[in-house]
Amino acid sequence: MKQRLVLASASPRRLDLLGQIGLTPDAVDAAELDETPQPHETPRLLALRLAHLKAVHVAARQAGAFVLAADTVVAVGRRVLPKAADEAEVRACLVLLSGRAHRVLTGVSVAAPDGRTAARLVESRVRFKRLSKADIDAYLACGEGVGKAGGYAIQGRAGALVIALPGSYSGVVGLPLHETTNLLAGLGFRLP
Repeated sequence: MKQRLVLASASPRRLDLLGQIGLTPDAVDAAELDETPQPHETPRLLALRLAHLKAVHVAARQAGAFVLAADTVVAVGRRVLPKAADEAEVRACLVLLSGRAHRVLTGVSVAAPDGRTAARLVESRVRFKRLSKADIDAYLACGEGVGKAGGYAIQGRAGALVIALPGSYSGVVGLPLHETTNLLAGLGFRLP
């Protein structure tokens, strides 16, 4: 019997990352949830909670499938940076991140067809160089920070702003591949 894999995300980056490890989901079914942090919720708990809720939400309408969900949170201390809605938010994020380290937390959750779920949290630390006004203006001009957690896409031009990244590069992009394959295999999904 063929196993079905559903990606509970509309992120093209997550789809590309799955392709790198030979996985092509049978369906993409994004969970549209309120991603507002709860009062006193830490960035770690937020990333895990949202990944779990997305997996469970989509599993309810994708019977018989393995559902893979993820959520990425960019944080400075306990402060969660937004998915930048416009250039002003991208600029504010870049100014805050300039010359300092921040955490990128990606929660990954898998719901199996039998109702079991499993989740992992991957934390990476990213350090940006000190950004000049020209650096920020050039990044804004490329337009890739809008809609991204923390206002940047490490797999794009922002990669040139990073001076250190201890942790999972694929986790910063949006789907830590090592943990993803372990979760799927642990719940019985046959990997290619």
